[in-house]
Amino acid sequence: MLKDLLNGFMTQKEILAYYNANVSYKELPKWINGFVFNYKGINNIIINKNLSYYKRKNTIIHELAHIELNQLNRVDRVFETSINKYEDEADRYIKFLLN
Repeated sequence: MLKDLLNGFMTQKEILAYYNANVSYKELPKWINGFVFNYKGINNIIINKNLSYYKRKNTIIHELAHIELNQLNRVDRVFETSINKYEDEADRYIKFLLN
């Protein structure tokens, strides 16, 4: 599905509906571009409102990659040590889709 968004075959609104997701813009620390979490079956994407338009769009795509890779449903007792693994996996997935 994310590939369809990247190729222009699907709109952001359509992919958000498909993944039962919404996007909110909040004041976040400079070092946090965004994050995603699931609450009661809704995928909530939170984006730093201080980002540029381009960086916001890239961050939304990155967070959608986490959803598409089913990373929100992974149970990991030591999640803090796995954050970089999940972030890298999402970035690699986007690069793969763009090729």
